[in-house]
Amino acid sequence: MADLKTAMLAKDEAALRSLRAVKAAILLAKTAAGGSGELKEDDETKLLQKLVKQRKDSLEIFQQQQRADLAKKEEEEIAIIEKFLPQQLTVEEIKAALSKIITETGAASPADMGKVMGAATKQLAGKADGKTISALVKELLAQ
Repeated sequence: MADLKTAMLAKDEAALRSLRAVKAAILLAKTAAGGSGELKEDDETKLLQKLVKQRKDSLEIFQQQQRADLAKKEEEEIAIIEKFLPQQLTVEEIKAALSKIITETGAASPADMGKVMGAATKQLAGKADGKTISALVKELLAQ
């Protein structure tokens, strides 16, 4: 809320747009059917990741359609929302964690990808993007 007020005073439209989207998503999640009216920290992280993923998907589409104006807006919103997410792991850190998971699960071939992905998504939740994890698991199991 403090960031939203600061963005309003600074007339920062990108920050204002992004923070309003985050606020709306959080309010919707809190008031959703079956919701307790409170959000746990990991639920908030998942919600923010979902918002970033939506914007990345839109960004990809806008870039394919050569809509630089719309792509720029998505990039600005991604940068602002990512400030509220935990620090993401580097590719090397993800590979190290995945290698450990592969060893623990005894995975040996691409057919074992499901076992590895299940453990990896739990262990790396909020710290790495699902697409990145999936691509690295495929790469490591193909070796």
